[in-house]
Amino acid sequence: MAERILVVDDEKIIRESLTLILQKEGYEVAEAANGKAAYDKILADPFDLVITDLEMPVMKGIQLLEKVTQVSPQTLVVVITAYGSLETAIAALRKGASDYVLKPLEFDELLIRIRRLMEYRKLMVENQILRQELRREYDFSNLIGKSPQMERVFETMRTAAPTDSTILITGKSGTGKELVARAIHYNSPRSGKPFIAMNCGAIPDTLIESELFGHKRGAFTGAVSDKIGYFKAAQGGTLFLDEISEMPLQLQVKLLRAIERKEVIPVGMAAPVTIDVRFIVSTNRDLRSEIEAGRFREDLYYRLNVVEIHLPTLAERKEDIPLLVNHFVDKYRRQMSKSIKGVTNQVMGLLMQYPWKGEIRELENVIERAVIFCNEDFISTQHLPDLIRKRHTSDVPTDGRSLQDAIKDLERDYIMSVMQQYDFDKEKTAKALKISLPTLYRRIKDFAIKQ
Repeated sequence: MAERILVVDDEKIIRESLTLILQKEGYEVAEAANGKAAYDKILADPFDLVITDLEMPVMKGIQLLEKVTQVSPQTLVVVITAYGSLETAIAALRKGASDYVLKPLEFDELLIRIRRLMEYRKLMVENQILRQELRREYDFSNLIGKSPQMERVFETMRTAAPTDSTILITGKSGTGKELVARAIHYNSPRSGKPFIAMNCGAIPDTLIESELFGHKRGAFTGAVSDKIGYFKAAQGGTLFLDEISEMPLQLQVKLLRAIERKEVIPVGMAAPVTIDVRFIVSTNRDLRSEIEAGRFREDLYYRLNVVEIHLPTLAERKEDIPLLVNHFVDKYRRQMSKSIKGVTNQVMGLLMQYPWKGEIRELENVIERAVIFCNEDFISTQHLPDLIRKRHTSDVPTDGRSLQDAIKDLERDYIMSVMQQYDFDKEKTAKALKISLPTLYRRIKDFAIKQ
């Protein structure tokens, strides 16, 4: 779709000349002889760009600019001004104009500026869309869990998100600590500013100070240029320090100072630099035990633990596993453009029983793998990793039943599972089992299967 431009000028020859040139460049162009007429057009159908003269009857260009920024904030405005009126042009820029051009107009230069502005507007709109998508993705309603443990987590998140308080997130690796941190950020007043994540255990001790606080050029061997560091990169937003227990003791003192005084001293500098950052930290260790072992500062612990959010393991919230499974199936089904409807009851049973040592991260990986290999309506056991299938085989109970009774029980359970899969449609079930409909009815009667 062609980009839409509105040309506003009380001089007809300028309007028509600009319109002709812009139309040749492929733009969709409309005209207005004064600010009032232009404003009415914008209210009826917003434009991508407005090019307006400043001195016009009925409504001047400055007034039009002020109204456009209010009713159509994504519309860019370029003002046209006489050579001797640069102060007026500067005033227009302060009120929100994107650029100005001087009379007499140089059309080639104007076209170059318009192309740049259109590219800028495209990036601006894309950035807004991405931010909206991020907010939707990390909206509290999108976090998965209905268990009492997760409901308590969500309630704490909702209460703490609007504040600037430091948050400590605890829980095993793979429970979703960074996801929670991002959700808090994108539901806070700082959502329009950066969210910077740093894993304290992934950076060598010799580099972590300059990575966090930044450094001046020449501060040490290899410092060939200035570096702002994570603190300044997160300015105005949120700094998430993952695995805070891995931070060296000598840096814990400096982190405490940064949190309390809201300032840091980059390596190689003497003067402190002011920061405006909200801190969220996480750990998979018991920090009290780390304090007793002399590996973590007690004063820093109490400064970090203003609000604590503990994430339960999957073993503690088993009722959430089906919700997570369906969520991940839907996620990867859409990503891979597949028509998978879900998992079989047998698979769901296996996933409910499996001890997820890698927590949610491991569960998501298993579902992603299953979606890759599944070309049917439902993910079945053949699509699961050998580790899960073999565990199921080894867990078959040996309770003294005869082989014949065990086979009957397995057959009954399998028929029930397939029937549930097809919403108890007998014809579809029989077809899936590759047996006749009368045979299915006999099995249902023999096994006393409830329908």
